[in-house]
Formats: sequence, structure tokens, C-alpha cells
Amino acid sequence: MILKFCQKIGQFLKENIKMILGFAVIFVILTFEFPYYIETPGGIIDTTSRFNLESSYSSKGSLNLAYVGQLRATLPLLLYSKINSDWKLIPKKEVVLENETVKDVEFRDRLMLNEANNTAIKLAYQKANKPYKILESKLYITYIDRLAKTNLKVQDQILMIDNEMISNSEQMHHLIAEHSIGDVLKIKVLHNGKEYTRTAQVIEYEHVKMIGVVASTSERIETTPSIQIQFKNSESGPSGGLMMTLSIYNSLISKDITKGYKIVGTGTIQENGTVGSIDGVEYKLMGAVKERADIFLVPDGENYKDAYRLKQKKNYDIEIVPVKNLEEAIEYLTKKE
Repeated sequence: MILKFCQKIGQFLKENIKMILGFAVIFVILTFEFPYYIETPGGIIDTTSRFNLESSYSSKGSLNLAYVGQLRATLPLLLYSKINSDWKLIPKKEVVLENETVKDVEFRDRLMLNEANNTAIKLAYQKANKPYKILESKLYITYIDRLAKTNLKVQDQILMIDNEMISNSEQMHHLIAEHSIGDVLKIKVLHNGKEYTRTAQVIEYEHVKMIGVVASTSERIETTPSIQIQFKNSESGPSGGLMMTLSIYNSLISKDITKGYKIVGTGTIQENGTVGSIDGVEYKLMGAVKERADIFLVPDGENYKDAYRLKQKKNYDIEIVPVKNLEEAIEYLTKKE
């Protein structure tokens, strides 16, 4: 029985080998990924779906973060991007640099999302006069520049620099500033559960002392009321920092700053409340318009100029509001009629 079945399969393959090979070739051609990424108009995420607050106030409107759609460039998508002006082709080397891996990029983006969310919590609780406490702080290497003279690796957790305990980037930058150009620092790190001693030379770039790395802080925070933030594994990056801060703040206070509006925005958030610029603002605006948003909050400067130009070009019916910091965003929404 089995022998006859195998003979039939063999006969079928023999008679249809050209067709099978043809399908295989077509499959490879259509699914082969070229060294490009494609940015497309994105969408929005209701920020309240990304955190649980022990006790919170409701709102009539919504505060949403905007994101950019990103596709790997297969042949059909590559060809379509040539005729679709709303799609942008980006060389892979601009997303994944030569001296890092895709895993390095994923680690950095995920940790920067975590850092942005913790900053959002601290700023929102401060603004709402609610207590919080930092229970634990760890500092990780997320990027190493080509100019760096170091054997540090991405995902290294910095424990000590020259025998001084380090747990955040502020401590690291202060210690580096105390050294002279050319000094070699001895750095104790934890990587994949093992401790290593690495080195880094102090260099100068645009009159600033540095060791040519970027580090992000991972914190464990205790709050009252308690809050838990949960993003999907596919979601990463710091560009939702402003909107997460506004949303957490709005949930902590009795006065609703949304006033029934569908508010979409983008921008990083710093510890001092400064809103930082982001990439892909045009694609985020397209996503906001597609979702019928009323207001689009955007970092002041080039991001605002790019968004406003697109609004005029496509005649979008949406209010674009530039903000330099958290205070400006809250003041605008509070005064909005």
C-alpha cells in the first residue's frame, strides 16, 4: 500500500517536474527580501489600551500615539513603491547599521520604548501630584558609534566605571566629563549572565567628551495608584513618549483634557518634559487623517514644518499643533474649546 502510494507520488513528480520547478522559482522571486525597508502610512494606537491603572478617571475623547508602517521589500512591494508616492524606500543600511545586527536594533528599540514609558510615568505622576518611587535602575549599552575606541557590546549592562557604581546615563556622563581626552576607562559589565571587564577611551566630538556609545536606563518603578504598561512585542521605539505621558496624566486627574476630541500625536519625551523630534512624521500624519483624528500634536521645528507642508499639499482637515514640551501640550489641550 505504502509502496504504491510512493510510486504514484514519484510518477506525479516526474510528470510535473517543470511546473513544480516553475512554481518554486516564482515563489522565490516573489518572497525574496531585498536590502530595503518600505515606510508606508501608519495608524494609531489608543494609549489607554497600553496601560492598566489601579484607579483612573475616564475621558470623553481619546489620546492616541501614531506609528509608521514598515515593510520588508519583496519584489512586488518594491515595484509598487515606485508608483505609490505615499511609500518611501529606505536602504537597510540606514535602519541596521554596518556595525550592528538586527537583534541589536530590536534590543535598542525595545529598551528605548521601556525608557520612554518610565519617563512618561514619572512626568505624569509628578504633574498630577501622585507619588512614585524608583526601586531599581539598570543601564544598558544600546548603540556603539564607529568613532568609539572600546570593546563594549550592545546589551552590556554597565555595573561600574573605574570602580564607581553606575546605574543611569546621567552618572555615566558626569564621570566621563571628569576625565581627560585620551583617558582609558575600565568598565565592569554584565552580559548574558556573565561579568566582564571592558575598556573605553574618552574621545571628543563637537567639543563634548564621550566614549562613543548610547546607553538607555531600565527602571522598576512603584506608583500610587499602581500602573502596569504592556506593549506588544512588535511595538518598540521612544516616539510615543509624549502621548503616553499625556494619557497617563489625563487618567490621574479629574478634569478631562481630551474634551471629546480624537487626539493623535508623536514625539519623544525627556526627563525635563522636552518633546523631541521623530522620524516619519508625514506617514504618521497620514495615519492620523485616515483615522479621522481632530488634532495632531507634533514636535515643534522641522517635524511641524514637514507635517504642515503635507497638510497643505493634500488639503487635510486636521489641526496640527506644534509643541516644545509637555507643559505646552497640556496648556493647549486645557484651553481648547
